[in-house]
Amino acid sequence: MLADKQTPSTVDIGSARIRRLDISCSKTLSTGQYGLSERLRHLTLRLQTSLELDRLLEFFFEEVRHLVPLRALSYRHLGTDFQLQIGEANGFDVSYSLSHSGNCLGELRLFSSRYVADPLLDQLENALDCLLFPLRNALLYRQAVQASLKDPLTGAGNRAAMVQALTRETELSRRHCQAVSIIMLDMDHFKHLNDTYGHQAGDAALKATALLLKEQLRNVDMVFRFGGEEFVLVLSNTGSEAAAVVAERIRAAIQNLFLLVGDKQLQLSASLGCATYQPSESQDDLLRRADQALYQAKRDGRNLIRVASA
Repeated sequence: MLADKQTPSTVDIGSARIRRLDISCSKTLSTGQYGLSERLRHLTLRLQTSLELDRLLEFFFEEVRHLVPLRALSYRHLGTDFQLQIGEANGFDVSYSLSHSGNCLGELRLFSSRYVADPLLDQLENALDCLLFPLRNALLYRQAVQASLKDPLTGAGNRAAMVQALTRETELSRRHCQAVSIIMLDMDHFKHLNDTYGHQAGDAALKATALLLKEQLRNVDMVFRFGGEEFVLVLSNTGSEAAAVVAERIRAAIQNLFLLVGDKQLQLSASLGCATYQPSESQDDLLRRADQALYQAKRDGRNLIRVASA
Protein backbone atom coordinates (compact mmCIF):
# COMPACT_ATOMS: atom_id res chain seq x y z
CA MET A 1 0.00 0.00 0.00
CA LEU A 2 1.30 3.46 -0.85
CA ALA A 3 2.13 5.81 1.97
CA ASP A 4 0.18 9.05 2.26
CA LYS A 5 1.65 11.82 0.17
CA GLN A 6 3.26 14.78 1.79
CA THR A 7 1.32 17.97 1.10
CA PRO A 8 2.56 19.12 -2.33
CA SER A 9 4.44 22.43 -2.57
CA THR A 10 4.48 23.21 -6.27
CA VAL A 11 6.00 26.63 -5.78
CA ASP A 12 9.24 28.38 -6.50
CA ILE A 13 12.04 27.75 -4.05
CA GLY A 14 12.05 31.29 -2.66
CA SER A 15 8.38 31.08 -1.70
CA ALA A 16 8.96 27.74 -0.04
CA ARG A 17 11.69 29.26 2.11
CA ILE A 18 9.52 32.16 3.24
CA ARG A 19 7.14 29.70 4.88
CA ARG A 20 9.97 28.58 7.14
CA LEU A 21 11.78 31.88 7.56
CA ASP A 22 11.23 32.11 11.30
CA ILE A 23 12.85 28.68 11.74
CA SER A 24 15.77 29.35 9.40
CA CYS A 25 16.67 32.71 10.92
CA SER A 26 16.95 31.26 14.40
CA LYS A 27 19.58 28.71 13.36
CA THR A 28 23.25 29.24 14.08
CA LEU A 29 26.18 27.88 12.13
CA SER A 30 26.94 24.40 13.38
CA THR A 31 29.14 21.47 12.50
CA GLY A 32 26.17 19.99 10.61
CA GLN A 33 25.82 23.15 8.55
CA TYR A 34 29.53 23.11 7.79
CA GLY A 35 29.08 19.55 6.51
CA LEU A 36 26.14 20.77 4.44
CA SER A 37 28.23 23.51 2.82
CA GLU A 38 30.89 20.96 1.89
CA ARG A 39 28.25 18.65 0.43
CA LEU A 40 26.74 21.52 -1.58
CA ARG A 41 30.16 22.53 -2.86
CA HIS A 42 30.75 18.95 -4.01
CA LEU A 43 27.29 18.91 -5.64
CA THR A 44 28.00 22.17 -7.48
CA LEU A 45 31.28 20.85 -8.85
CA ARG A 46 29.70 17.58 -10.00
CA LEU A 47 26.79 19.32 -11.71
CA GLN A 48 29.28 21.27 -13.81
CA THR A 49 30.58 18.08 -15.46
CA SER A 50 27.67 17.37 -17.82
CA LEU A 51 25.29 19.13 -20.20
CA GLU A 52 23.14 16.03 -20.68
CA LEU A 53 19.84 16.40 -18.82
CA ASP A 54 19.55 12.77 -17.77
CA ARG A 55 23.13 12.66 -16.44
CA LEU A 56 22.70 15.99 -14.64
CA LEU A 57 19.57 14.87 -12.83
CA GLU A 58 21.13 11.51 -11.97
CA PHE A 59 24.09 13.33 -10.38
CA PHE A 60 21.71 15.59 -8.46
CA PHE A 61 19.66 12.66 -7.19
CA GLU A 62 22.74 10.69 -6.11
CA GLU A 63 24.22 13.62 -4.19
CA VAL A 64 21.01 14.87 -2.57
CA ARG A 65 20.26 11.42 -1.18
CA HIS A 66 23.18 12.04 1.21
CA LEU A 67 21.17 14.96 2.63
CA VAL A 68 17.54 13.82 2.37
CA PRO A 69 16.23 10.21 2.36
CA LEU A 70 14.82 10.26 -1.18
CA ARG A 71 13.59 7.22 -3.06
CA ALA A 72 12.68 8.70 -6.43
CA LEU A 73 12.88 11.73 -8.71
CA SER A 74 10.49 12.73 -11.46
CA TYR A 75 11.18 15.61 -13.86
CA ARG A 76 9.60 17.00 -17.00
CA HIS A 77 10.18 19.99 -19.25
CA LEU A 78 7.46 20.44 -21.84
CA GLY A 79 9.41 22.96 -23.92
CA THR A 80 12.02 20.36 -24.90
CA ASP A 81 9.71 17.32 -24.62
CA PHE A 82 11.93 15.80 -21.93
CA GLN A 83 10.78 13.49 -19.13
CA LEU A 84 12.79 11.43 -16.67
CA GLN A 85 11.97 9.23 -13.70
CA ILE A 86 14.54 7.71 -11.36
CA GLY A 87 13.34 5.18 -8.79
CA GLU A 88 9.81 4.22 -7.78
CA ALA A 89 7.66 7.34 -7.62
CA ASN A 90 5.54 6.64 -4.55
CA GLY A 91 5.41 7.64 -0.91
CA PHE A 92 5.59 11.21 0.39
CA ASP A 93 6.41 13.78 -2.29
CA VAL A 94 7.34 17.42 -2.61
CA SER A 95 7.02 19.28 -5.91
CA TYR A 96 8.72 22.36 -7.30
CA SER A 97 8.17 24.56 -10.34
CA LEU A 98 11.74 25.46 -11.20
CA SER A 99 12.71 28.78 -12.78
CA HIS A 100 15.82 30.90 -13.34
CA SER A 101 15.77 34.59 -14.30
CA GLY A 102 12.12 34.26 -15.27
CA ASN A 103 12.68 31.21 -17.47
CA CYS A 104 10.69 28.05 -16.72
CA LEU A 105 13.04 25.14 -16.05
CA GLY A 106 10.45 22.44 -15.64
CA GLU A 107 8.61 20.55 -12.93
CA LEU A 108 10.50 18.49 -10.35
CA ARG A 109 8.98 15.98 -7.90
CA LEU A 110 11.01 14.26 -5.21
CA PHE A 111 9.72 11.23 -3.34
CA SER A 112 10.61 9.93 0.11
CA SER A 113 9.51 6.91 2.12
CA ARG A 114 8.75 9.17 5.07
CA TYR A 115 7.64 12.72 5.77
CA VAL A 116 10.37 15.29 5.07
CA ALA A 117 10.57 17.72 7.98
CA ASP A 118 11.25 21.43 7.51
CA PRO A 119 14.99 21.33 8.39
CA LEU A 120 15.53 18.71 5.69
CA LEU A 121 13.44 20.73 3.24
CA ASP A 122 15.77 23.66 3.89
CA GLN A 123 18.73 21.47 2.95
CA LEU A 124 16.90 20.18 -0.11
CA GLU A 125 16.14 23.70 -1.31
CA ASN A 126 19.76 24.72 -0.78
CA ALA A 127 20.67 21.82 -3.06
CA LEU A 128 18.08 22.95 -5.61
CA ASP A 129 19.82 26.34 -5.71
CA CYS A 130 22.91 24.49 -6.93
CA LEU A 131 20.89 22.75 -9.64
CA LEU A 132 19.22 25.75 -11.28
CA PHE A 133 22.11 27.23 -13.27
CA PRO A 134 23.47 23.88 -14.59
CA LEU A 135 19.89 22.84 -15.40
CA ARG A 136 19.35 26.02 -17.41
CA ASN A 137 22.55 25.36 -19.36
CA ALA A 138 21.57 21.75 -20.01
CA LEU A 139 18.16 22.84 -21.34
CA LEU A 140 19.78 25.41 -23.63
CA TYR A 141 22.14 22.71 -24.90
CA ARG A 142 19.23 20.33 -25.53
CA GLN A 143 17.33 23.05 -27.39
CA ALA A 144 20.38 23.75 -29.57
CA VAL A 145 20.83 20.06 -30.36
CA GLN A 146 17.14 19.67 -31.17
CA ALA A 147 17.24 22.70 -33.47
CA SER A 148 20.29 21.34 -35.31
CA LEU A 149 18.47 18.05 -35.98
CA LYS A 150 15.12 19.49 -37.06
CA ASP A 151 13.82 20.59 -40.44
CA PRO A 152 12.80 24.24 -39.92
CA LEU A 153 9.81 24.10 -42.31
CA THR A 154 8.01 20.94 -41.21
CA GLY A 155 9.37 20.30 -37.71
CA ALA A 156 10.31 16.75 -38.76
CA GLY A 157 13.84 15.49 -38.19
CA ASN A 158 16.43 16.41 -40.82
CA ARG A 159 18.81 14.10 -42.67
CA ALA A 160 21.46 14.29 -39.94
CA ALA A 161 18.87 13.19 -37.39
CA MET A 162 17.75 10.39 -39.71
CA VAL A 163 21.31 9.05 -40.00
CA GLN A 164 21.61 9.02 -36.19
CA ALA A 165 18.26 7.26 -35.77
CA LEU A 166 18.99 4.64 -38.44
CA THR A 167 22.42 3.96 -36.96
CA ARG A 168 20.85 3.39 -33.55
CA GLU A 169 17.94 1.30 -34.82
CA THR A 170 20.01 -0.94 -37.10
CA GLU A 171 22.48 -1.56 -34.29
CA LEU A 172 19.60 -2.56 -32.00
CA SER A 173 18.28 -4.80 -34.75
CA ARG A 174 21.62 -6.61 -35.04
CA ARG A 175 22.02 -7.00 -31.28
CA HIS A 176 18.51 -8.11 -30.39
CA CYS A 177 17.31 -9.66 -33.65
CA GLN A 178 14.34 -7.32 -33.80
CA ALA A 179 13.00 -6.01 -37.08
CA VAL A 180 13.21 -2.39 -38.16
CA SER A 181 11.59 -1.04 -41.33
CA ILE A 182 11.62 2.24 -43.19
CA ILE A 183 9.07 3.88 -45.45
CA MET A 184 10.20 6.36 -48.08
CA LEU A 185 7.40 8.72 -49.13
CA ASP A 186 7.30 11.15 -52.04
CA MET A 187 4.49 13.63 -52.67
CA ASP A 188 2.88 13.10 -56.08
CA HIS A 189 2.91 15.91 -58.68
CA PHE A 190 4.61 18.26 -56.22
CA LYS A 191 6.39 20.29 -58.93
CA HIS A 192 3.04 20.92 -60.61
CA LEU A 193 1.61 22.11 -57.28
CA ASN A 194 4.51 24.55 -56.80
CA ASP A 195 4.45 25.79 -60.41
CA THR A 196 0.69 26.27 -60.50
CA TYR A 197 -0.11 27.58 -57.03
CA GLY A 198 3.23 28.86 -55.77
CA HIS A 199 5.79 27.76 -53.22
CA GLN A 200 3.60 28.86 -50.31
CA ALA A 201 1.07 26.21 -51.33
CA GLY A 202 3.88 23.67 -51.60
CA ASP A 203 5.17 24.57 -48.16
CA ALA A 204 1.65 24.28 -46.71
CA ALA A 205 1.30 20.82 -48.27
CA LEU A 206 4.59 19.68 -46.75
CA LYS A 207 3.65 21.01 -43.30
CA ALA A 208 0.25 19.35 -43.42
CA THR A 209 1.79 16.05 -44.55
CA ALA A 210 4.43 16.11 -41.81
CA LEU A 211 1.73 16.70 -39.19
CA LEU A 212 -0.39 13.89 -40.57
CA LEU A 213 2.58 11.49 -40.52
CA LYS A 214 3.27 12.21 -36.85
CA GLU A 215 -0.39 11.63 -36.02
CA GLN A 216 -0.46 8.30 -37.87
CA LEU A 217 2.63 6.83 -36.20
CA ARG A 218 3.43 5.49 -32.74
CA ASN A 219 5.51 7.51 -30.31
CA VAL A 220 8.50 5.20 -30.91
CA ASP A 221 8.40 5.77 -34.68
CA MET A 222 10.23 8.70 -36.27
CA VAL A 223 9.57 11.11 -39.16
CA PHE A 224 12.35 12.78 -41.16
CA ARG A 225 12.33 15.12 -44.12
CA PHE A 226 14.73 13.50 -46.56
CA GLY A 227 14.79 16.42 -48.96
CA GLY A 228 12.39 18.35 -51.19
CA GLU A 229 9.04 16.56 -51.06
CA GLU A 230 10.43 13.30 -49.68
CA PHE A 231 10.05 11.93 -46.15
CA VAL A 232 11.56 8.87 -44.49
CA LEU A 233 9.74 7.08 -41.67
CA VAL A 234 11.69 4.80 -39.34
CA LEU A 235 9.49 2.13 -37.76
CA SER A 236 11.05 0.57 -34.69
CA ASN A 237 10.51 -3.17 -34.05
CA THR A 238 8.37 -3.47 -37.20
CA GLY A 239 8.58 -6.22 -39.81
CA SER A 240 7.80 -6.09 -43.52
CA GLU A 241 4.10 -6.98 -43.36
CA ALA A 242 3.37 -4.53 -40.53
CA ALA A 243 5.30 -1.77 -42.35
CA ALA A 244 3.16 -2.32 -45.46
CA VAL A 245 0.01 -1.96 -43.35
CA VAL A 246 1.31 1.31 -41.90
CA ALA A 247 2.26 2.56 -45.37
CA GLU A 248 -1.21 1.82 -46.76
CA ARG A 249 -2.84 3.59 -43.82
CA ILE A 250 -0.67 6.65 -44.45
CA ARG A 251 -1.33 6.58 -48.21
CA ALA A 252 -5.09 6.55 -47.60
CA ALA A 253 -4.86 9.33 -45.01
CA ILE A 254 -2.91 11.60 -47.38
CA GLN A 255 -5.40 10.88 -50.17
CA ASN A 256 -8.12 12.19 -47.84
CA LEU A 257 -6.06 15.30 -46.98
CA PHE A 258 -7.32 18.38 -48.86
CA LEU A 259 -5.31 21.58 -49.13
CA LEU A 260 -7.24 24.85 -49.31
CA VAL A 261 -5.58 27.31 -51.74
CA GLY A 262 -7.65 30.44 -52.20
CA ASP A 263 -11.12 29.19 -53.09
CA LYS A 264 -9.88 25.81 -54.33
CA GLN A 265 -9.56 22.51 -52.52
CA LEU A 266 -6.60 20.49 -53.77
CA GLN A 267 -6.44 16.74 -53.17
CA LEU A 268 -3.00 15.46 -52.24
CA SER A 269 -1.48 12.03 -52.76
CA ALA A 270 1.82 10.28 -52.20
CA SER A 271 3.73 7.22 -53.36
CA LEU A 272 5.50 5.05 -50.80
CA GLY A 273 8.23 2.41 -50.77
CA CYS A 274 8.87 0.06 -47.83
CA ALA A 275 12.03 -1.83 -46.93
CA THR A 276 12.92 -3.96 -43.91
CA TYR A 277 16.49 -3.98 -42.65
CA GLN A 278 18.64 -7.02 -43.44
CA PRO A 279 21.52 -7.59 -40.95
CA SER A 280 24.09 -7.93 -43.72
CA GLU A 281 23.30 -4.63 -45.45
CA SER A 282 24.49 -1.08 -44.88
CA GLN A 283 22.30 1.88 -44.05
CA ASP A 284 22.76 3.15 -47.62
CA ASP A 285 21.64 -0.23 -48.99
CA LEU A 286 18.46 -0.08 -46.90
CA LEU A 287 17.66 3.43 -48.14
CA ARG A 288 18.42 2.41 -51.73
CA ARG A 289 15.96 -0.51 -51.57
CA ALA A 290 13.24 1.71 -50.14
CA ASP A 291 13.95 4.29 -52.85
CA GLN A 292 13.69 1.64 -55.57
CA ALA A 293 10.34 0.48 -54.17
CA LEU A 294 9.14 4.09 -54.07
CA TYR A 295 9.97 4.69 -57.71
CA GLN A 296 8.33 1.44 -58.67
CA ALA A 297 5.16 2.86 -57.09
CA LYS A 298 5.67 6.03 -59.19
CA ARG A 299 6.11 4.02 -62.39
CA ASP A 300 3.03 1.93 -61.63
CA GLY A 301 0.79 4.99 -61.51
CA ARG A 302 1.46 6.92 -58.23
CA ASN A 303 -0.66 6.99 -55.07
CA LEU A 304 0.51 3.44 -54.42
CA ILE A 305 2.77 1.51 -52.04
CA ARG A 306 5.40 -1.01 -53.03
CA VAL A 307 7.50 -3.28 -50.82
CA ALA A 308 11.17 -3.90 -51.57
CA SER A 309 12.32 -7.45 -52.05
CA ALA A 310 14.72 -8.87 -49.46
